[in-house]
Amino acid sequence: MKSTAPKSPTIQVLERSFALLDLLASHQDPVPLKIISQQTGLHPSTAHRILNDLTIGRFVDRPEAGSYRLGMRLLELGNLVKARLDVREAALAPMRELHKLTHQPVNLSMRQGDEIVYIERTYSERSGMQVVRAIGGRAPLHLTSVGKLFLAHDDAIRIRAYATRTGLAGHTRNSITEVAHLERELSKVLQYGTARDDEELELGVRCMAAGILDDQGRLVAGLSISSPADRLEEAWLGRLKETAAQISASLGYRGTA
Repeated sequence: MKSTAPKSPTIQVLERSFALLDLLASHQDPVPLKIISQQTGLHPSTAHRILNDLTIGRFVDRPEAGSYRLGMRLLELGNLVKARLDVREAALAPMRELHKLTHQPVNLSMRQGDEIVYIERTYSERSGMQVVRAIGGRAPLHLTSVGKLFLAHDDAIRIRAYATRTGLAGHTRNSITEVAHLERELSKVLQYGTARDDEELELGVRCMAAGILDDQGRLVAGLSISSPADRLEEAWLGRLKETAAQISASLGYRGTA
């Protein structure tokens, strides 16, 4: 017999507490008890009693008699949750689902200086990939799809500084080795929100990537699909973006990834 989880709290006082916290969260300024009662449908004495208990626990503040706002305890707990969020942990299950669809390696990478570092991979022996980047492996930003995502978020001065430092050394005949070409490529990345590696790091291997954003909208990682050049399917791109957006949402991002 299939069980279903309750859609609302089974303890009435908790349900009312949640309603009060949600209401206070919807207002920037302290809210008078009268307004709280009207908008929640709770009797003033009931709302006052629950708010008083929440104030004792510092979940609610009472800046002046008869008005309430969210308390600092919620910020403290929120910061604890944020500190425990881990990109790899949030990404693993979505990566496995994406791999089931593509049957090709799905990679999670982050930036370290002028390189990207592979921190997780989901792949199978059936993928046909003869050359794979091991977890912990590194590659130049300008030669990888995820690296281009990070470069595209830099300003023009930083991009040219990167080009000067690295010399834009190439690995294959397809590698981008001129700064003007790189700048055109990064403009496309910003326009479409995704990036490509067209056999630029390794001959015979193509990649597509989408960014993963944190709760502040900062690019913290990239998700990519790599495959033999003749097997990369454009139909995967939409699912890749959806998966990256799902991981971003798990990290607290509330915009449009």
